[in-house]
Amino acid sequence: MQITALPGRDEECGAIRRLLGDLADGGGALVFHGEPGSGRTALLDHAHRHADGCAAIAAAGLAEEAALPYAGLQRLLDPVLDRAGDLPGRQAHLLRRALAGAGCPPEHRLALCLAVLGLLAAAARERPLLCTVDDVDRGDRATAETLAFVARRLRRQRVAVILTTTATPPAGLPTYRLGPLTERESAALLADRLPEPPIPPVAAALAAAARGNPQALVDLAGRLSPAQCRGDEPPPDAPPPDGALGRAYRSRLDELPGDTRRVLLLAALDEDGAPDTLVRAALASGTSIAALAPAELAGLVRVAAHRVTFPHPAARAVVADAAPLAARRAAHRRLAGVLDDPAHRLGRALHLAAAAAGPEPGLATELERAAGHDGGLRASAALERAAELSDDPVCAARRRVGAAAYAWGAGDARRARLLLAGLGPVPPAVAGRADLLRGEMELRGGRTPAAMRALLAAADALAGTDRALALTALARAGEVLCFSGEQYRYADLARRARALARPGDPPATELTSTYLAGVGATLRGDLEQAGPALRRVVVRGGQLTGQALTPAALTWAASAGLLVAVDGAAHRLAERAVELARDTHDLAALPRALELRATAEYWLGRHRAAAESCREGLRVARATGQVNAADVHLGLLAVLAAVRADRETCLRRLREIRDEPAPHRRPRALAQWALAVLDLTAGRHAAAATRLAELARPATGRGQVLVQVMATPYLVEAAAHLPHRPAAAAALAVFDRWASSTASPSRRALSARCHALLAPRGSAEAEERFRDALRLHPADADAFERARTALLFGRELRRARRRRDARDHLHDAWETFTLLGATAWADQATAELRAAGESVAAPDPAAARLLTGQQLRIARLVAEGATNREVAARMFLSTRTVDHHLRNIFHRLGIRSRTQLARALDQDVPVGARSAAGTRVSAGPGSGT
Repeated sequence: MQITALPGRDEECGAIRRLLGDLADGGGALVFHGEPGSGRTALLDHAHRHADGCAAIAAAGLAEEAALPYAGLQRLLDPVLDRAGDLPGRQAHLLRRALAGAGCPPEHRLALCLAVLGLLAAAARERPLLCTVDDVDRGDRATAETLAFVARRLRRQRVAVILTTTATPPAGLPTYRLGPLTERESAALLADRLPEPPIPPVAAALAAAARGNPQALVDLAGRLSPAQCRGDEPPPDAPPPDGALGRAYRSRLDELPGDTRRVLLLAALDEDGAPDTLVRAALASGTSIAALAPAELAGLVRVAAHRVTFPHPAARAVVADAAPLAARRAAHRRLAGVLDDPAHRLGRALHLAAAAAGPEPGLATELERAAGHDGGLRASAALERAAELSDDPVCAARRRVGAAAYAWGAGDARRARLLLAGLGPVPPAVAGRADLLRGEMELRGGRTPAAMRALLAAADALAGTDRALALTALARAGEVLCFSGEQYRYADLARRARALARPGDPPATELTSTYLAGVGATLRGDLEQAGPALRRVVVRGGQLTGQALTPAALTWAASAGLLVAVDGAAHRLAERAVELARDTHDLAALPRALELRATAEYWLGRHRAAAESCREGLRVARATGQVNAADVHLGLLAVLAAVRADRETCLRRLREIRDEPAPHRRPRALAQWALAVLDLTAGRHAAAATRLAELARPATGRGQVLVQVMATPYLVEAAAHLPHRPAAAAALAVFDRWASSTASPSRRALSARCHALLAPRGSAEAEERFRDALRLHPADADAFERARTALLFGRELRRARRRRDARDHLHDAWETFTLLGATAWADQATAELRAAGESVAAPDPAAARLLTGQQLRIARLVAEGATNREVAARMFLSTRTVDHHLRNIFHRLGIRSRTQLARALDQDVPVGARSAAGTRVSAGPGSGT
């Protein structure tokens, strides 16, 4: 396949083209420095493809000839040696002598270098000359030094010299360090290499496996099956050892002396990379860490003051795989012998286990205990090895399941699946744990029917031996039903949970059973029973400590908080779940915790924070193979973009959601919600109402009932423009029952707004409901929804020909949207104000910088002469709240009186920006003011 571009190497390719383009006026040199596989050879190929009108000679450094002075120079210059006759006699003699193998005395080396320069200049007389040497550091040193000398002296010659190296580049030459490719550059390289580009999650996984190394990425692409490219099967997680990158490292390894290879093997097996450990182990093997110097020059290892690292995981794997089994076991024993600190308990046990030749139950037990204090992939490896060293099949199976759980928590779903696939017949308790883990993995990143089967089987298997885990399986099964839109089946889960619950259960167990009962009651419409149960879950979640404190328990508590609309508590619980997942490196739990945090932030009106939570959740979900979780975050991002009328971002996120046949999946419902909001803002009210009405059938429990409840305000707003509204009325009835069962003023405000929209236009009922909504919206939270209510109320009043009354609410909406950066909504408020006979000035920049939107509105009213009581009445606040805000306003502006406040605001307002009433607008013709 013809590669037309080198992704991630634009700067280097540009330097090559500039060098070649300027050859008519004089030459120059370039050096490309990078690890094996970084694209050095590809850049030389690029140079030769673009050397139009140039002669070209090329060579590569060969380790086999490293001991033969000038061997590389002889191969490079052989095509142009017929021009040696153009050189002065002494130079020609020195050149022929050196290239014939007779060498060059030190005192004649300058003359020889000048002879090489002269030969290249003579070869370039007829047309410019391109001279390239790949891996110049791998060949003989005399050639490298001569070429570096020549490369520094090409300014007046029509010669271009391009060298590549993995070692320290020669001084005095323009050098480019070839860094790793970004994820986007990796995706571009894959698209150039494959007939069909892989889907974004697969491309991201391959980029992570390649660590930004282009050759590793090419090797991975060569092994990618069509099913892996589509995402139907997990992609490879490491480059193939027999690929081009692996072979490159192996050839460098084969050139190293024995002592170097022995110390290099110790470094490869000691994944901690602590120099102190390696120094002691090297001494124990009869050598020293200084033996690594040739390996460092060869680009196989990097030795820093506090760590020994490998340039790529493939290099470490090649070093370990190339060693005989006996040598590997001996190296492991030496490393175990020097790890005598208690902090290295797991490392010592792993090395001893790697050196073991058969079952060792005692060592298996030590591995299991040490793994419990560590976690992550090392703990997974420890438990897998413990299973291999066990002489009891039941213990082996239990440890294998534990290894899979650690791998899943560390984000390696593929490893977890392989470990579970190797289980044979096991007791019910072990089978239940395995099914619980399988179910969770399928829920987050696989097929929900398979997840449901596994989780119900786990609940059955664990019911008699571990009720807490059985309840956990049922709670996970409930997540499956909510994800797939089959909430009508939740009643069966709640019934099974009641059978497992016992009086006096531990807090975590009680939380899970109560959560199942509360969600079940919510979904069957029994909100009187659901509310107390779910509030008890929220309280229990805040009280968890010790081993009972897990990300799963906190996410269930946060979910309960959202169901009873205690958004602040839900956000705190979700945030705590996020922090705990990060602290314990439980990557598997992080996307769900971030999803709940984003949902709480949506209800709190913190849309920017919600979008950031979703972006982080999307990154983690993709990195850990949780494709279902990734789709949910994409759906939420699309909704958040649509709410802010960002059509381009919304549609881009929707295109990234996988196309699944299941009609009621949560990501699909979120996508329909987002599209409906776009329809609504574009005036396509019937389309918006149809999309939202089809999200669920609450009476049957099918579809995404909870998503439809969240989207009901948009459904009602769309339906308000239609003559027939049965779906909106039905959805609003469900929303009303829920809102009235909570203590949330924001939910009741949305309910009042919805009723105002469905009331007869211009009626007293509509006005009363709008005023109720404005009074109920919290003054210190969710300014966006309050501004939306003000905009809708102002529009209602304007259409009822009450333009003066409308302007107050439209001003409030416009100012809030402007301060929030919600440009599209601010434009709608501007259009309504113009229709009401007024034009809008720019917001007060100084006050906007110092005051919140709420404080700015209060400050303007006070500056106009309104009393605190009048401000409270106009803004539907209490007088005490206005007093509190006014004190903060005085403090922030550094003033002490209302007169100073009026003067301070008046100084910042543009001329003509106030109406006679004092608001920041100028009256237009026919405004009635």
